[in-house]
Amino acid sequence: MSNGDEKYWYNLATGQVEFGMISPSADRVGPFDTEADAARAPEKLQERARAWADDDAAEDAAKGGGAE
Repeated sequence: MSNGDEKYWYNLATGQVEFGMISPSADRVGPFDTEADAARAPEKLQERARAWADDDAAEDAAKGGGAE
């Protein structure tokens, strides 16, 4: 049994938390140590996306930003 089979995953297609790698990899996010952490996956994804967008904007501004 691989380590991922002993963790929790969030299924993007169903919105459900799963224990183990049940769903196809394209449909799941994780792994998470707890069911509660997996349930927060959509929130965590939004937080990370915002942080990446902020980082990209800061990099663009540092380079002079905008189109040439």
